[in-house]
Amino acid sequence: MLGDMWSSSESTSEKLGITEIKLSFLRANGILKPGIHWKSSPLGQKKPWNPKALYNVKLCRDIVDKLCFEENDSIAA
Repeated sequence: MLGDMWSSSESTSEKLGITEIKLSFLRANGILKPGIHWKSSPLGQKKPWNPKALYNVKLCRDIVDKLCFEENDSIAA
């Protein structure tokens, strides 16, 4: 169990209603900030280290909701 705060990319994308690819895009482009919205998971990983990301679902939801609102706002304008 990862706890209530941090969740896998698969679980996070399901909870947010977006794809894992979109979630990775948000992370890779700096929209989701390291240490705030996501962190690396060293659990069970051996060298060479290629960590998987764990996400704070609540904080990620705030960003995704804001992005969706801005998209809808610009369409209506």
